[in-house]
Amino acid sequence: MHTRTVFFISDGTGITAETFGNAILAQFDMKPRHVRLPFIDTVDKAHQVVRQINHTADIEGRKPIVFTTLVNMEVLAVIQEGCQGMLLDMFGTFVHPLEQELGIKSHHRVGRFSDVSKSQEYHDRIEAINFSLAHDDGQSNRDLEGADVILVGVSRSGKTPTSLYLAMQHGLKAANYPLIPEDFERRQLPPALMPHRKKLFGLTIHPERLSEIRNERRPNSRYASLENCRAEVNEAEAMMRRSGIRWLSSTTKSIEEIATTILQEIRPERLVY
Repeated sequence: MHTRTVFFISDGTGITAETFGNAILAQFDMKPRHVRLPFIDTVDKAHQVVRQINHTADIEGRKPIVFTTLVNMEVLAVIQEGCQGMLLDMFGTFVHPLEQELGIKSHHRVGRFSDVSKSQEYHDRIEAINFSLAHDDGQSNRDLEGADVILVGVSRSGKTPTSLYLAMQHGLKAANYPLIPEDFERRQLPPALMPHRKKLFGLTIHPERLSEIRNERRPNSRYASLENCRAEVNEAEAMMRRSGIRWLSSTTKSIEEIATTILQEIRPERLVY
């Protein structure tokens, strides 16, 4: 059962409001019901939002929490005047004081994606996503010299989601390559990776956790057995130590933490925020 309803209101996509709001709510031990209300860009829509928020307050008997990133002051005024929730206006909290401190007006743009989609950084990000998809799980050895980072590790150690996160959030061309039994028999990295050793970063994982993950995919298989997972992890870690590859365990880390560590290690010149 949720403890409180939280509204995220924006005249754009609502992603900024929800991301910021969730970061704050994560500090509290609660299970809110999330309601995202994007594209609230007219006074009529604002009145509809007020009715929805106030109805929720009446039904639940407590104030909803309302995060907004509204640029249109008329729209914001409707919600400020009629809303029975606890209103947290992010632009009013952060943008207006910055305008005063910097002595300049902000752009007051509705959202940022219409501008971003025309920028070189946006096209670089799309290229990075395409690159990461094409080089997922060792699908292609082509153009590895164009990679910013190449993740290596046993199957299901977190390489794919980390690669895609690096591409989508930071515009990095991230390939990933699985270490397989043939590599362990040779006790060497895959030959295709040898010329790109400086770009390699390893992921490992506790065998017990790896076995749990693999059993969800292939239950009761040798692939998922704890014995096999222990052998693969031990061999992979030994191989990375011999090769001088930087690596970390993904067992208890989020994708964000893994990506941040990788960025600190490889320090790519081309970063998109």
